[in-house]
Amino acid sequence: MPPSSSSGPRPAGRDGVPALRPVPVGAEAELLVRTREIADPGDLAALLPSADPTQTFSWVRRGDGLVGWGTALRIDTSGPDRIREADTAWARAVAGMAVEDEVAATGTGPVAFGSFAFAPSSSAGGTLVVPRVVVGRREGRAWMTTATTLPDGQEPRLPEPEPVRTPGRVTYADGALTAQEWSSAVAEVVRRITAGEVSKVVMARDVVARTEREVDVRHLLGRLAESYDWCWTFSVDGLVGATPELLVRREKGLAASRVLAGTIRRTGDDADDLRHAAQLARSSKDLEEHEFAVASLVRALRPYCASINVPDAPFVLHLPNVMHLATDITGVVDGAFGHPSTFPAHSPGGLGPSSLSLAAALHPTAAVGGTPTAEATAILREAEAMDRRRYAGPVGWIGHDGDGEWGIGLRSGEIGADRRRLRLFAGCGVVAASDPGAELAEAEAKFEVMRTALG
Repeated sequence: MPPSSSSGPRPAGRDGVPALRPVPVGAEAELLVRTREIADPGDLAALLPSADPTQTFSWVRRGDGLVGWGTALRIDTSGPDRIREADTAWARAVAGMAVEDEVAATGTGPVAFGSFAFAPSSSAGGTLVVPRVVVGRREGRAWMTTATTLPDGQEPRLPEPEPVRTPGRVTYADGALTAQEWSSAVAEVVRRITAGEVSKVVMARDVVARTEREVDVRHLLGRLAESYDWCWTFSVDGLVGATPELLVRREKGLAASRVLAGTIRRTGDDADDLRHAAQLARSSKDLEEHEFAVASLVRALRPYCASINVPDAPFVLHLPNVMHLATDITGVVDGAFGHPSTFPAHSPGGLGPSSLSLAAALHPTAAVGGTPTAEATAILREAEAMDRRRYAGPVGWIGHDGDGEWGIGLRSGEIGADRRRLRLFAGCGVVAASDPGAELAEAEAKFEVMRTALG
C-alpha cells in the first residue's frame, strides 16, 4: 500500500503555533521547520499539553530525549514493506521542507516519531508523525522545534498544560487466552521445539485493562519515567510503554543495539537478587535463549556495517521488577551501502542506510520472534491466537539526516478509540527447557510495568 498522509484542518491550540493542515507527501507546499535553543524546560513529560494519546509523543530516557504534540505531517503504511516505505516517504518529505536549525545537534530540525506493527499482516500498519512542536534535551542543551506550512511571525512558546488526570479504579480481564489456555499453548510450543521444528519461539500474552476514567497518556508517561528511568519511555499513536531494549540507534555513522533475552524476577531483597542474578548468568536455558537473540541480530546487522563489535558474554541488567541478560552490540555503518532513498538537503554524505532502514532490516529479532525467524513467527501467530498489532514492533524516532533511535515496543499498552480500555502485552522466550508455569510467572512480572503505571 503506498504511503499516505492525513488531511483536514485542525483547531488552533495553545502551543504558540497556528493551526495547520497536515501536508501530503510530495505536495508542493513546503513544511517550514524551525529549531531554536531554549532554557532548560525541566521535566519533558510535564510539558505535554493534552491527554490525547494520538497527539502526544515521547522518547525519553533518564530525563533526556524528545517530546512532541500535535500533527504537522503524518505518513501511514501497511504490509510487508511498511517500514521501508515509511523510510522512503520520509526522505521525500524531508526534501520538500524548509529548515532553519540554529542548534544543529542530534534530534534537532525535522523529527518524525514512529511505530510499526509486529506482523506484516496486521491492520495496525505503520505510522510516522512530525509533531507541530517538539522539545528536546541532550547533554545540557535544550531546544524547541516547530513545524508550520507558512511563516507566521509568532515566537513559539511553551503551552500551559491541562491538568493530568488519573484513571481511577482499574480492573483486569484475560485477553485472547486465559492463563490456563496460554500455559497450554506454551506446552504445545515446547513440544514442537523438542520435536525439532524450531529452536525458540517468543510467546506473547495480552490482558485487557478497564479504567474508571479515560486514560491520560501523560499520567502513564510520568509514572513510567519515574519507576523505569533506565528504559526508553515512549508514546506514539496510542502505543505507550517503557522499553529496556534498543533495536538500533544510528548516530553519525555508528550503529548500536541492545539485546535482552533471559529473564528472572526480582524479589525486592538485595541479597536474594544478587544470588538470582548469578543464577541467571549461569542458567543454560537463559544463556541459550540469549545466544539465539544475539546471533539473530548480528546476522541481520552485519551486511550493513563495515565492522561490528560483539562482547564475549552478556551482562545482567537490573530493572525494578526483573533482571535480564543483556548484550550491547556496536558497529560502523557502511557508508557505501546502497540506500533506496536519499536525504539530499540535510544529510552528510556517506552515512549509509538510515536508522529506520536498519530497523527494517533487523525486525523481527529472535528476542521478539524466535529462531529460525520465519518458522517461529508462524508458530507464534497460531499459538498466541491474537494480533500483536504494534506490540514488539519498532518504535522511536528518525531525524532529517536519517539518524535516530528505534526501540522494541515492549512493556507496553495500546490505547484505542475507547480510552477507558487498554490492551497490555508481555512476552517470554520459549525454548526446549522452558516450563509453562515459569513462563506464565515471567509474563506476569513483565505486566507489572504497565499495571504500576496505571496505578
